[in-house]
Amino acid sequence: MELYKMSLWQVFLAGGPLMWPILLCSVFALAIILEKFWHLHKIKIDTQEFLRKVLDKMKRNETKEALQICENTPSPVANIIKAGILKYDRPRPQIIEAIEDVSLYEIPRMEKNLTALATIAHISPLLGLLGTVTGMVRCFQTIQAKSVSLHPISPGDLAGGIWEALLTTVAGLMVAIPTFVAYNYLVSRINNFVLEMEKASTELVNFLTE
Repeated sequence: MELYKMSLWQVFLAGGPLMWPILLCSVFALAIILEKFWHLHKIKIDTQEFLRKVLDKMKRNETKEALQICENTPSPVANIIKAGILKYDRPRPQIIEAIEDVSLYEIPRMEKNLTALATIAHISPLLGLLGTVTGMVRCFQTIQAKSVSLHPISPGDLAGGIWEALLTTVAGLMVAIPTFVAYNYLVSRINNFVLEMEKASTELVNFLTE
């Protein structure tokens, strides 16, 4: 049967049993990507505008109001700024330590599941390759069986088995490529968040210790 005339389900079944773990990888990858995009969108704020409001309150000695702004802002930047404000009357090292303690919690929280996404991007093509190898083994076993029984072997027998075996490699790459692109994009977004956190915390520390 020609590939373009087959339904997706027929193509999936033709790829063999290892198409199932590849499909599972694609489901997990999609779930992680959607969750990370939603989470990063939810915590995105205008850092400079947020920091301006907080520092304006601190300049007027309105510490409670500054803390309230932080509590009403669902962002890692707000959480580390809040930690610094709570230590506003302490020496510089203690303020920095408080900010670093919160960062140790906030950064891993943003990076959650990224390792799993990278793992999926790496193992999907390997699963595809494994499926191709096992498919080729079955193909040559068929050829051997026909040879032993003195049945004629046509080029179609060999070609048909090979293209079916290669379907798992195609499927693995189709999962791995977009997953890897999404992983790199998410890492870049998180690095930007970390940079904003560092800049905001530095500005706050400099303000509090002037």
